[in-house]
Amino acid sequence: MVKTWQELEEIQPVVLKMIKRSIEKKRLAHAYLFEGMKGTGKKETGLLLAKSLFCLSPVDEVIPCEKCNNCKRINHGNHPDIHIVEPDGLSIKKQQIQQLQEEFSKTGVESKQKLYMIIHADRMTVNAANSLLKFLEEPYQQTYAILMTEQAQRMLPTILSRCQTLSFKPLSSEHMIDKLVEMGVKEHRAPILAQLTNNLDEALELNNDEWFAQAQKIVVKLYEVLKKSSLEAMVYLQEEWILHFKDKEQMDRGLDLLLLIFKDLLYIQFGKQGQAVFVSEAKVLEQYALQTSGRRLANQMSIILEAKKKLQANMNPQLLMEELVLKLQEGSSVV
Repeated sequence: MVKTWQELEEIQPVVLKMIKRSIEKKRLAHAYLFEGMKGTGKKETGLLLAKSLFCLSPVDEVIPCEKCNNCKRINHGNHPDIHIVEPDGLSIKKQQIQQLQEEFSKTGVESKQKLYMIIHADRMTVNAANSLLKFLEEPYQQTYAILMTEQAQRMLPTILSRCQTLSFKPLSSEHMIDKLVEMGVKEHRAPILAQLTNNLDEALELNNDEWFAQAQKIVVKLYEVLKKSSLEAMVYLQEEWILHFKDKEQMDRGLDLLLLIFKDLLYIQFGKQGQAVFVSEAKVLEQYALQTSGRRLANQMSIILEAKKKLQANMNPQLLMEELVLKLQEGSSVV
């Protein structure tokens, strides 16, 4: 997804300001580490920096025109002096780094500049990382490296020390909601999506996922039956919840949605209805909020968070949900 300077500046103003200042002062580092969550614009910013370097008619000598031949080729992934390395399977292998080094030992095809990007740099094998380290220690002139990762702590400290780190902040919920609505997501759906992910592409996938639409209904219904008898709640677990949330990832998503309901109830009690995300159920939730206390809601949220930890520790999902339901009905102690 091509993003212009203006679009990325809205998302990552600090990063773009630092890049702009470096280009203006001709002080670009030979190697950058772009670190941050998935969907925060790291790859798009890398391509933007490439266009700033190779653009034939940059605005104010910095911002790429997006119209020249070089900008168009970078957008289409076929500029000969820009190379992108991604994991081959689960990892980036030594051979891939060696091939990159061979390419960069040659003269630039169309200019003296060259740039390479390594996506998921934390997935380099030890041998690949060591090969890259030598490359970073003795960079060619007018050669630029951009390493990207969601988990910088998994990279060699010696590599990190040779890169200038730019940290990409998670997108704000407000920005996510605005962008999603711009992209055609209905206004009542966008707030939930923005709470569940910072990644626009993932949010759009969820929006079009029938499983996710049904999941929201099941979660709301579970909250309703929780207010009734334990027996009814257990029956609902067997007949609806367990059949829909079949694996750990789906179960975790269900618990996230359930947590959002309790957050909404708390927001309503604090008079912050505008921050609630289950917009379609607002009137019903306002009634439920009158029937409970803030302290009880806080306890129940702690119970759900503890259940999420147990799920990741591989507790039996059915047993976990049965225990969770009983504890939520008590609402007074943590699972």
